[in-house]
Amino acid sequence: MLPDPVTVAAASPTPQLVFTIIKQDGYGSERYDTGNNGYSVVINHSKSAAKGNRHYVQMLRTVQATDPITGQTRNQVCSVSLSIARPAFGFSDADVVALRKALTDFLDDSEVTTAKLIQFQS
Repeated sequence: MLPDPVTVAAASPTPQLVFTIIKQDGYGSERYDTGNNGYSVVINHSKSAAKGNRHYVQMLRTVQATDPITGQTRNQVCSVSLSIARPAFGFSDADVVALRKALTDFLDDSEVTTAKLIQFQS
């Protein structure tokens, strides 16, 4: 089990985040940032005899934003996620860790970047 709370160091422009558990069961957890920065994290795990194990991590941020059409202020939520689908056999823990690292290295590569992905570049 992850510690409670989980503290993530500040990395500009994101402040330090301290995620405490608000909901937990045998299938995952939901955590909110105690600093009232609008961040939350959802972690889910599932097992399947046919498909192996699946691990899903999602970070969300809620902000109050003004609708440019109506002028009303409402909550808006943006989320990013990472899902790991591991087959029942054929991949060691180290293989899965290396594959996840390859994904984040790909995303962080100057030729790819998240900024380019959200501009529909592929």
